[in-house]
Amino acid sequence: MDSSNSSRVESETTPLIPAGVSKKPKTPLPKLQIGILMVLRLVEPIASMSIFPYVNQLIKELGITGGDDAAVGYYAGIIESLFYFAQALTVLRWSRLSDHIGRKPVLLVGLSGTCISMLCFGLSTSFWSLVISRCMCGILNGNVGVMRTMMGELTDSTNMAQGFALIPVVWCIGSFVGPLIGGTLARPQVTWPGLFAHPFWSKYPYFLPCAVSACLIVLAFFILLFFLEETLSTKRRSKLKSITLGISSGADSDDREALAQKSMANMPLRSLLTPTIIIPIANYAMIALLDISFIVLLPLFFSTPTYLGGLGFTPSYIGSWLALFAVVDGVFQALFFAKIVDWLGPKRLFCLSVSCFAPVILLFPFMSWLVHARGIVDHAITFTLVGQLILTVMWDMAFGTVFMFITASAPAKNVLGAVNGLGQTSACMALYVMLIMLAGVLRWLGSQLPDEIQNRDE
Repeated sequence: MDSSNSSRVESETTPLIPAGVSKKPKTPLPKLQIGILMVLRLVEPIASMSIFPYVNQLIKELGITGGDDAAVGYYAGIIESLFYFAQALTVLRWSRLSDHIGRKPVLLVGLSGTCISMLCFGLSTSFWSLVISRCMCGILNGNVGVMRTMMGELTDSTNMAQGFALIPVVWCIGSFVGPLIGGTLARPQVTWPGLFAHPFWSKYPYFLPCAVSACLIVLAFFILLFFLEETLSTKRRSKLKSITLGISSGADSDDREALAQKSMANMPLRSLLTPTIIIPIANYAMIALLDISFIVLLPLFFSTPTYLGGLGFTPSYIGSWLALFAVVDGVFQALFFAKIVDWLGPKRLFCLSVSCFAPVILLFPFMSWLVHARGIVDHAITFTLVGQLILTVMWDMAFGTVFMFITASAPAKNVLGAVNGLGQTSACMALYVMLIMLAGVLRWLGSQLPDEIQNRDE
């Protein structure tokens, strides 16, 4: 009895992926629980990405820029960055709270906050109401770190690549559906005047995509509430003890085990700041910072008029392109990510993926030059966009590998929530700084471009 209990305690207080372990047969994934977890991962990008096809148009229509189209990117960058700033203030607290009260309650609170914030965003009629709705979403939602924590608890060293490969895949699916919802359902009074003739839709032309996203979040809330099992060991075992036959020595051992796990969860945060943990977290912050710059620039570049250096796409066309990027990326990740990890190893794949970012960004000025030289958006632009898509697929594999590194760096399962919280906090701060800098650069460029264009025309 004592030896079995001691082995169980050791499994909770030893590294998740010990070094030098020989290859073992892959453990089957718990498909039902991971499937439920992926439902959460699906609805959140649907909600967040659904605003991208129309957010620039919304800023113009609300008169936030005062009629200056070149300032749209500045205000869009502020609105998008506030979510990450607010999330950076609270995500670590949510992650550490999940180490105490369980993962499931924190996820449910995060879904509720996202649902409310989306409805508020759709009803916003001023710049400050947009700001409040995005800040609300960031403050109440710590699900990103907690979800990755649960994935680490549901997998082991043999099937972790398969499990974490699903995260970018489902994110890509959500990134496919979200822009379609935003681009298709925005301004329904114009697209379907017979169905949406009520004055409400003219006053709130972007409420419908927000409402649809909120409904999907409510559906996910009830799926998680009734079917998701808790993965935090202390909370899971407390339920099992109430339905099993009590043996005094076994109960005492379980109590000692629970106390040991709680003490690990209460470790001071400073003790986690070791090179083993800091290095993968710093890498995650770096790629998150680079990725958000691409995510923000892509729809902005699509929507910016051609005389300002963009492509001048409509919201529906923007949604279609963003959806294409997402679905191709998701299919590739699902079919090949785990195989490429087994072939190259996580470290080599991470280095290869990161090297693809520079050409991805350099294609933006190249396409702008093509439009300027040719005067129209033609097949050359389409071919360039396809090349950018291929490079983006390679780039996105960096996320799956870095999630594996962060999970493996945790000294024990009991502090996995805190480790993921540290990673997400660092990423959110990096995202906020990048978006503010990007918004400032875009505003400066916008103030310079009209004069240059006027002088050129003269």
